[in-house]
This record gives sequence, structure tokens and C-alpha cells, in this order.
Amino acid sequence: MLSALILIPFLGAAIIGLLPLEGKHTRNIALVSAISVIAINIFLSFQFDFQHSGLNFAEDVPWIEWIGLNYHLGIDGLSFPLVLLNSLLTLIAIISTSSTIQRPRLYFAMLLLLSGGAAGAFLAQDLLLFFLFYELEIVPLYFLIAIWGGARRGYAAMKFLLYTALSGILVLASFLGLVWLTGESTFDYQTLREYTLPLGSQLLLLAPLLIGIFIKIPIFPFHTWLPDAHVEASTPISVLLAGVLLKLGTYALLRFGVGLFLEGWVYLAPWLAILASISALYGASCAIAQTDMKKVVAYSSIAHMAYILLAATATTRLSMTAAVFQMVSHGLISAFLFLLVGMVYQKTGSRDVNYLRGLLNPERGLPVTGGFMILGVMASSGLPGMVGFISEFLVFRGSFPIFPIPTLLCLVGTGLTAVYFLLVINKVFFGRLTVGLPKIPPVQWKEHAPAFVLLMLIVAFGIKPDWVIHWSEVQAIALLTGS
Repeated sequence: MLSALILIPFLGAAIIGLLPLEGKHTRNIALVSAISVIAINIFLSFQFDFQHSGLNFAEDVPWIEWIGLNYHLGIDGLSFPLVLLNSLLTLIAIISTSSTIQRPRLYFAMLLLLSGGAAGAFLAQDLLLFFLFYELEIVPLYFLIAIWGGARRGYAAMKFLLYTALSGILVLASFLGLVWLTGESTFDYQTLREYTLPLGSQLLLLAPLLIGIFIKIPIFPFHTWLPDAHVEASTPISVLLAGVLLKLGTYALLRFGVGLFLEGWVYLAPWLAILASISALYGASCAIAQTDMKKVVAYSSIAHMAYILLAATATTRLSMTAAVFQMVSHGLISAFLFLLVGMVYQKTGSRDVNYLRGLLNPERGLPVTGGFMILGVMASSGLPGMVGFISEFLVFRGSFPIFPIPTLLCLVGTGLTAVYFLLVINKVFFGRLTVGLPKIPPVQWKEHAPAFVLLMLIVAFGIKPDWVIHWSEVQAIALLTGS
């Protein structure tokens, strides 16, 4: 079952890439692959034991034994919500892809490879296996930006490649150092967790690991690749980049940073909490200054991903659970916002907040898109009744007793979220319709269907947050106890 979550997308990519199929057939194969993965996830969810702190499902097969690499997959409460999120957003990315996409065979093959690689990273219980999947997703994402991106796609793709390649090198260096210092001949995660290295050794290994992960999340000052990648990527790829790929960094932060180097993590936690508050304020401040709607959402992601780092530094029962919840919350909200910004760009040909006006016009504008956008802004700003409020409240409630000042600074960042998004809403959607704007094509209901699904989840998890929390609560606590 676990292998199928990886192999089905890979098999779909191989069929699309090798067979001479027409565009509509490649989309159908991609849809069947994504739906099959979701079906398996639903089946596994009914068998999942929420009270079990270890792996609910596992596969462990020797692979390249002379280097200590095993094909060891597993699902627990930390990885399963992200595996589910990956499968959902992959399906949404496929559905929201234009029917006129150029080179559809290569496009859908790369998209499925990206999804399978992300699933493999979330499932890997071997450090070297995690690294292989962690690096694998770089290749399809590079091509998805470089071929189907905007005017500066080559620059953005190369910048992404260089940054994320450096991230992988640093992560691998930390893993190799851990195996060398423990004297083990395996990269098995559970085996290496049984060792407690001296504090100095933990700090030595934790430093490159954190820098590599901070590039991936990204955290200031390692963030500069993200706005360029988002602006140049097409809408479906931005959905996967924000909703899934950034979560590889925060997942590794909890799984390996906290799980393997807990003593060193606690030692560095005060400094990391300060860094989280700086990143949150920086991202929010930059978002205010942007004139491109997509850049506003991109810098907003930098700010909101910093909340996950803040929660992880507090290492309390509530904050660790909140960190996982914030990953899911940000994945849903950011994907929702990128879909809506993409719709505005598709219909008007612009994302410039200084040009667009009055798109809420019920006759000649985009009233439904504007209404959805207002709801998305409310969710991102933490309006009660939506998932963003619950996730951020839990983050701040769990972190405040440990790091009150960084938490208060991050609260200021939350306030700034309302500022920059309201500026966008006020300029783009209210007032008189832009003079000289070409006739805006009507939006079909099926074009808004993916955003509607995400909105329903944003509201549902805001009203019933325990639907997410019960997946990860026990495992998040287990990270702190070493069990």
C-alpha cells in the first residue's frame, strides 16, 4: 500500500512519457493516477490508529546494504496528514491545468513525478532514502518552472535549482555525520534515534541540517528563491510548491531536527524563536510593499511558515501539535489563494494591484472570484471559524509560555497579514472597474470547483479542528519523549 502511493504516480508518469498519447488522454491518465492515490489514502485512514505513537503501516526491505540503505517506508501521525495533503493538491493541480497546455505529455509526467517524490519523502523512514526523494523532486519542479513558467522562468528555475541543491547537500552532510559519529552501518531513522550524542556533536550536526531546511521552508535570510519561483511558475505549480513542497522543509524540521537532536534543538531554541519572529515580520513587511498579487501571497507564505518554526522551538505538547496543524492550514489556504490569483491573471491578463480595479463588479467583473478572495484573506488573517484562526491560535498559545516576546512579534506579523491583504482587496476588487480593461470572459463553475473544494475544507477544519489534530497529536508528543 505504501509503495503504491509512490509507484502509481511514477507509473502514470512513465505511461504518459513513453506512449504517444494525445493531450486529453495524458490528462485522463494523470487524473486516474491522482484519484487512485487518494483512494488508497482514504482506505489507510480507516485503518489508522490515532492513539498509536509509532508507525501504523510500514514496509522494510533491504536495498543497498553495503552503504546502509534500506527501502523503509512508514506512516505515522506526523507524515499522514501531509501525505493526504499532497494527494489532494496533486489532484487539484491536474484539474486546474489549462486544457491548452503546451507539451502536455511532458507536463503531466513531470507533475506526477513531483507528487510521487514528495510522497516518498514523507513516507521514508531511512535517512538516505529521504534524501533521495528530497532531491528527486528538484528535477521535475525545475522543468515545470523552466518550460511552463513566465517571462523570467529560466532565471527563477536556475535560482530554485541552485538553492535547493545546496539545501540537499547540507542535509546529506548532517545525515552522514550522524551515521559516522554513532558508528552505525545503517541510515534507519528509528535505530539512529536510540543514540544520544553529546551536546557539542548534536550542535555540529544540527547546524548544516538547519541551514539546509531553512532554505527549503524558506526562512529569512535563505528565502530569496521563493518569490521568483512563485511569480514565474504557473498556477498549478504554485499550488504544489506552496502547499506541498515547502512542507518537506517543515516536516524535516520536526522529524529530524527535533526527533534526532532534541538536546541540541532545545539549546538553540531561543535563537531559533528570534529568527522565526524576524522571518515573520520580514515576510509580512515585504508583502505590504508588493504590487504583484502573486508576490504578495509568496511573501505571505514566508511569514506564515515562520510560525511553524516558532511552534517547533517551544517544544511543548500543544505547540508541536500546532506545528503540524499549521502545515496543513497553510497548505490549504496558500493553495486557495494561488488558485484565485491565477484566475484573476487568466481572465484579465494582469496581477498588478496598481492597475486592476473594481473586479467585484457583478456585471463585467469577477464577483465570484472576488468573493472567494475575500474569504481567503479572512482565512489567512486568522478570522474565527476558519482553519487559519485555529492553527495560529494553537501556535501562539503553545509558544507564548516559553518564548513570549518572539510570540508577540509573530502576533504583530499576523496583524500585518490583514493589512497587506486588505490593501490588495481594496485596490483590486472595490471601486470602479479599470478603464480600458478588455472584456473579461465569464468564469465557468468548473473553473472555480477546485477553489470551492479547498474553501469547504478551510471552513470545515476551522469548525472541527480535531479532524486534523487527532491525526498528529500523539506522534507530535512522541517526538519530545523519544518514543
